[in-house]
Amino acid sequence: MSKNLELVCPAGTPAGLRTAVDAGAHSVYCGFRDETNARNFPGLNFDRDEMREAAQYAHERGAKILIALNTFMRAGSTDLWKRGVDDAVAAGADALILADIALVDYARKAHPKQRLHLSVQAAAATPEAIAFYRDRFGISRIVLPRVLTVEEIARLSAQASPCETEVFVFGGLCVMAEGRCMLSSYATGKSPNMAGVCSPPSHVTYREDRDALVASVGGFTIERFERGEPAGYPTLCKGRFLAEGAVSHLFEDPVSLNAVELLPRLAEIGVTAFKIEGRQRGRAYISTVVRTFRKAIDAMAAGKKVDFEELRGLTEGQRDTVGAYKKAWR
Repeated sequence: MSKNLELVCPAGTPAGLRTAVDAGAHSVYCGFRDETNARNFPGLNFDRDEMREAAQYAHERGAKILIALNTFMRAGSTDLWKRGVDDAVAAGADALILADIALVDYARKAHPKQRLHLSVQAAAATPEAIAFYRDRFGISRIVLPRVLTVEEIARLSAQASPCETEVFVFGGLCVMAEGRCMLSSYATGKSPNMAGVCSPPSHVTYREDRDALVASVGGFTIERFERGEPAGYPTLCKGRFLAEGAVSHLFEDPVSLNAVELLPRLAEIGVTAFKIEGRQRGRAYISTVVRTFRKAIDAMAAGKKVDFEELRGLTEGQRDTVGAYKKAWR
């Protein structure tokens, strides 16, 4: 088992980054406050000065900062993304997380010494795709899509070498292929892969209906919360819909990925980095999850027993799954 496993943690704000670093993250990923990253929500992300200060804070404490520019450029309007690459390098990024192949090409040519990671948004899930990015652009790490089994990841990790592999181990799931949410695009007219946000707040409305709170996205009613019922942010894939006479989470239940019990096997098959999802999460969540996963990784490295139960209370709706890692369907 590798002794150098990397814990990659989310930060939606400068305070979140400091929390993640202080809690023991080896690396923290974050993005600029614009459409260049896939969490373009109001109140999230970093301006240029904040990013430089964040990098300095992380580096002074031995942590790395990975800057995500993982949306896709618009035809005829690529300056925003290219400027983001330049500014991320200037801010001191240890790696850029990119998805758009043209932006990868730009970054490699403009900054030949910069370490580049391929975002999960690029959905590279075959040896041929990984080899192309590795050999053509010198990609150092591939963030693998969340549709692969453990054994599929084992084969890919072996064939990707010397390119590293990174997998998600905790956090929210999405029914669509890595952010390519046609539901959100259809309902709001905004593509998550280009605008950087699904179910955007600008298209969310709430109204009172007797004793219930009704939430809509893009004019489509997707949730009805009765009085006293916890009301989460309304995302299209996790809404409750009436179909064939029954109300249910038609597309996806509110359940979280929790692959902590698979960490030893994932490390054994050569995965380099474990990623926690959740740049929209609060500091208390980040602190608890990061500390717990860091403890688990350190225990593994020391050959000690890992506590797999500690994180269950933090999962969405207190329900978790290992997702596609053990999928029985094809």
